[in-house]
Amino acid sequence: MTTAETQEPPTLTRLRQFVREADNGFNTRLPPERELCQRLETTRSELRKALAVMESEGRVWRHVGRGTFIGARPVLNLEDVAFLGELASPAQVMEARLAIEPPLARLAAMHGVKSDFERIEAQCRRCRDAREWRAYEAADDALHNAIAVATHNKLLVNLFDRLNTVRRATVWGQLRSSRLPPRTHVSFAQHEDIARALWTRDADGAENAMRVHLVSVRDRVLASLAR
Repeated sequence: MTTAETQEPPTLTRLRQFVREADNGFNTRLPPERELCQRLETTRSELRKALAVMESEGRVWRHVGRGTFIGARPVLNLEDVAFLGELASPAQVMEARLAIEPPLARLAAMHGVKSDFERIEAQCRRCRDAREWRAYEAADDALHNAIAVATHNKLLVNLFDRLNTVRRATVWGQLRSSRLPPRTHVSFAQHEDIARALWTRDADGAENAMRVHLVSVRDRVLASLAR
């Protein structure tokens, strides 16, 4: 554990744990501030300081009148998403992911902290535990977002979020032969290879593992679309 982590305010530590446990990958909304203060046994002032830190890290985002949500703030409006989704084919989206995400994994290995790696590891488990494809895809999305956030580079997180938003808006039309991912789904082990490299701060290994994973996803997706 780093010195910065050991000295962080107790409310922030408790909030991090609460968010990790509450995150189900579906743009989860946190409880209202009054309820959250009671759960975390803190004051509203301390809670708001902790939320501000986590928002600056891209772990939560706040919408006036709607509440606080887990994850990175959406950066595109619906019109932008629709427009870019129409411009990008699945193959182009995968090319963009291969250009951006392996270097992000490298930077995450270099700059991530223990709490980042714990969040990534938790999403790996959620991918394995998913009981339907929708739950798997949400956990997979959260995993890749967590890797981007672990770079601690706000500009790169913003760029990743734009790409990820377009990816979600692109019509893939994949055929699913089962209700849930098979226990032997190749992405499980690939995700864990990435997480292992991050934990050991193996920047080359993290970048290569992410590239192997995305090439596998690309080949599988494009083959499915060609049927």
